Amino acid sequence: MCYRLTGVMLISLMLAVVAAHPTRADVSKGGQLAQQWCANCHVVRGNPTGAIPQGPPSFQTIARSNMTVDQLRAFLSHPHGAMPDLSLTRAEIDDLIGYIATLR
Repeated sequence: MCYRLTGVMLISLMLAVVAAHPTRADVSKGGQLAQQWCANCHVVRGNPTGAIPQGPPSFQTIARSNMTVDQLRAFLSHPHGAMPDLSLTRAEIDDLIGYIATLR
């Protein structure tokens, strides 16, 4: 009985780790998406590329926030605030999240 419980706990832990980290994220593709769709309003890399409106956080600020991967995924999955509805695919969202994670 103890071995079965340990096995169930181990499998649950492994599934939680897999769900928390996008395993198929293509960081370079995420960087390209960020430059293409996000750089007009957000500072995507270290320095702004043009006139950035006051207000939207930089990607580095987002990366260093307490926002979890699941919260960020939910935020990017639904239209919100002044952001345009980009209709990103799940893979694109994972790529973007992977890129943001590199900025920590």
